[in-house]
Amino acid sequence: MTDFNIELQKTRDEIDRLVRNWQTLLDFMPEMVFLLRDDFVIEYQNRSAKECFGDLCAQECGDDLRQVGDDCRLFSPDAGEVISSSGLTETVVNGVPVEYSAAPFVGYTGAHLIMVVMRDISQRKQQEQELHEFNTNIEVILNRKIIELQESEETRKRLSRQVNSLKTQLGFHHDADRMIGSSRVMRELREMVHQVAKSDATILITGESGTGKELVANLVKASSNRDDGPFLKINCNAINDSILESDLFGYEKGAFTGAVTRKKGKFEIVDGGTIFLDEIGDISPRMQASLLRVLQNGEVVRCGGTEPVKVDVRVIAATNVDLATAVKEKKFRLDLYYRLNIINIVMPPLRERKEDIVELVSHFVKHYRVAFKKDIDFVPQSIINRLLNHDWPGNVRELENMIQRAVLMAKEKMITETDLFFDQNMDQDQVANPMANLQAKIGLLPLKGILAEFETEIIRQALLKYKGNVSKAASDLKIGKTALYDKMKRHHISAKEIKRGL
Repeated sequence: MTDFNIELQKTRDEIDRLVRNWQTLLDFMPEMVFLLRDDFVIEYQNRSAKECFGDLCAQECGDDLRQVGDDCRLFSPDAGEVISSSGLTETVVNGVPVEYSAAPFVGYTGAHLIMVVMRDISQRKQQEQELHEFNTNIEVILNRKIIELQESEETRKRLSRQVNSLKTQLGFHHDADRMIGSSRVMRELREMVHQVAKSDATILITGESGTGKELVANLVKASSNRDDGPFLKINCNAINDSILESDLFGYEKGAFTGAVTRKKGKFEIVDGGTIFLDEIGDISPRMQASLLRVLQNGEVVRCGGTEPVKVDVRVIAATNVDLATAVKEKKFRLDLYYRLNIINIVMPPLRERKEDIVELVSHFVKHYRVAFKKDIDFVPQSIINRLLNHDWPGNVRELENMIQRAVLMAKEKMITETDLFFDQNMDQDQVANPMANLQAKIGLLPLKGILAEFETEIIRQALLKYKGNVSKAASDLKIGKTALYDKMKRHHISAKEIKRGL
């Protein structure tokens, strides 16, 4: 073998070695590598390409790889220049999403080839699709929630309109409302309170004794803009006239014996709040003049003083006196009547709202069975019928007193006929008089039983008078304290229960 042949063989061996090393290197690459000839026959695939697409060597390219070759016309035959594609391009080859880069070159045999390096991006595409679907779903969910919120807002507005309509129909209810009854007249009364409470106008509450005028005053104050301000209640009939004047308007030092210092009156103390004057129809002409000044000018003059003091007080007054008649009889000032009667709320008597009696009875029974620790859980229909047939001259107060007595006197778990101390012919003065039921008792109970009931009632009334004080009750009844305790034990009367019930 000549030297030339030896050198040629060495060169061929070296080329083969380089080709093997090059192929070995490509086979270890995770990317897929294709070598495409000009006629679009696959010259070479590395291991990764074969694992993904199968062995396609010596086969003509499919349409997808052919398109890759067409897109990589980067070889310049005239200049012999090699231009590689810039960046990565995404496509789909045989159904597999890939990204690739390509570069044309000339092989060692002089063949024109294109090297295509691909990466399988199936997992990334799947993640992108999932993310897209998630974002799409989020948008769909958000749109759905927005629609639901819009529908909820429409529902809220509709319900609000319905609530306002019901308030108009049924009357306004406030947490401070302690009036019992849902009759038409009571619904109208609550609605009127709701309409006038927010103003600072003077309110006159009229109605018979025992109808609950103070409850209306409480509701007016609680529903007003002055709810956070002070609230004082004055019973004008329970205080001496001269004391009432100094109590309401205050006094200066030396105004009378004992006035050793200046004192503010109730109107000054309650400045910015509300004052409730109960039994306003019983005040004297002098008090009427002083009160008129407050209502007209918003100022008071202390007893013994000359300088007016400005006050900001909302006045609520109440009376069971017919003030219009009192004006005609010259017992009440006409100008004060007009100042008081700006808004008149009339509390209906119980006989005009008898449909509320069942509700009132239920309320009072629940209250006093707790106060007296009784197990009353039933009121027979016959009792209800008697209550409905009564005219109630003492109004709600009379009904409450009667239920209080009945619960206290009841020996079983229900109120019986014998526990009711009234008959249908009694007048207001007879309400608290158990003797009025004497004829009803005769024939129903033996003499001993009738006497025991009257003794029970007398002891209970004495204890009520002295708020459960046994010593004072015994002194009033002219019996010993020990003897009274014996009778209380015999008749199942507890001073503590009476105290709790007051």
